[in-house]
Amino acid sequence: MKQKLLLGILLIFSIKSFSQDSKFSLELNYPLTVGDNFIGKNYNGIIDLGVKYRFANLEFLNIGASLNGGILKNSKDDSFQPFDVTVFAIQPSIFAELDIESLTKFHPSIGLGYTFMNFKTSGIDGFNFSNPDLSSSSQTENGINLNLGLVYDITKKLFVQVQYDLIKIGVEDGVPDTSYNTNITILKFGFGLRI
Repeated sequence: MKQKLLLGILLIFSIKSFSQDSKFSLELNYPLTVGDNFIGKNYNGIIDLGVKYRFANLEFLNIGASLNGGILKNSKDDSFQPFDVTVFAIQPSIFAELDIESLTKFHPSIGLGYTFMNFKTSGIDGFNFSNPDLSSSSQTENGINLNLGLVYDITKKLFVQVQYDLIKIGVEDGVPDTSYNTNITILKFGFGLRI
């Protein structure tokens, strides 16, 4: 079994070493919660990992699909809540990235996708919830995601990036339909590797 796995990994790397123009990239980002919304005011970013695949290379534009997964954390130490909350975000999207000859190292992009955010609570033992909906240990929110990004190439393979995500989620009955409750904004700073 180990020999087959090792052979598979060796085969993938040998194919990639002969490829002329890679369509895949891997990213490691730090998500910074910003804005006047319930995420920006109460959560801290931990990590965001992403993978991109460029499936169409036009003359000055690359079109592709991406998948990001991130973690945000709000602990009871820095909150009015007497329990910990961890948010796991999954963000599939389609993006368009400019590839202009006069700006060889800069690549602005725009993306449209959907975000799934799973809120997991811990440390609620002994806490008496008056609302049974709040006593659950997991809740999912989701909505449309628009992002703007800028990549700067350090080398042909290595790059740094910044990305702004605006996520518009729905609200449940009884929750005011305000931008504080429905708009989530996250800045991501990181680096990536084209493979």
